Amino acid sequence: MRGDRAKGPAIQVEGLKKSYKTLQVLRGVDFDVARGGIFALLGSNGAGKTTAVRILSTLLKADAGTVRVNGFDVATQAAQVRGSISLTGQFAAVDEILTGRENLVLVARLRRLKDPGRVADDLLARFSLTDAGGRRVSTYSGGMRRRIDIAMSLIGDPPIIFLDEPTTGLDPQARIEVWQTVKELAGRGTTVLLTTQYLDEAEQLADRIAILHEGRIIVNGTLEELRKMLPPAKVEYIEKQPTLEEIFLALVGPTAKHEKTANSEPAQSGAER
Repeated sequence: MRGDRAKGPAIQVEGLKKSYKTLQVLRGVDFDVARGGIFALLGSNGAGKTTAVRILSTLLKADAGTVRVNGFDVATQAAQVRGSISLTGQFAAVDEILTGRENLVLVARLRRLKDPGRVADDLLARFSLTDAGGRRVSTYSGGMRRRIDIAMSLIGDPPIIFLDEPTTGLDPQARIEVWQTVKELAGRGTTVLLTTQYLDEAEQLADRIAILHEGRIIVNGTLEELRKMLPPAKVEYIEKQPTLEEIFLALVGPTAKHEKTANSEPAQSGAER
């Protein structure tokens, strides 16, 4: 599929509208997504982010507007669009009874790929899950489940992936794991459209950020371009205090593992007094 990519933006959205009876969810949305980049669609709950992704992934029909994904029109070339994308929803769609490797093998077989076992092993290695591949997913931490979910979505090597609020419900360390995974995806040339309501997530990941508010894109640009919309920063000399994220990472480390037992206790940072 990568060899069949059309030229131009990976995603083109023009005048996209969608209503549910009298509720106008999307009121004329326009944006483009460059190939190989991370585009964040930022907005609060109810802004229309998931509705937009459902239309882009052919799961929902628009009332008006045009959408092209990988050069294909979502309204008239839905099959080609579905062959170009993968969608990961807000919650990990994995079978908890199966092992991580079995989940991957199952999807590879459904996609009729050659040597499903090799495909599974390659993805387990890529997502640092080889040691956990033989365990049931029910024993995985939140971050591990999300990583195996994203790994499943990459089977078949789709050029475009939609991540709809991928860190919903995850703890801070798991969110950082997923962020690293998303960065690696883009680094390998995959186009990522990410929806999120977390400002820090968009700031950490996105090459471009579009803010969706009340069904419209109210701003679209790089983080630097968005910063220039505000008055110049006022320089003051103050005592800098560490952020909560810096404190958290200093205590647990950026590679802390999430595997826990029922009787595990929080790590102590010093001798009890």
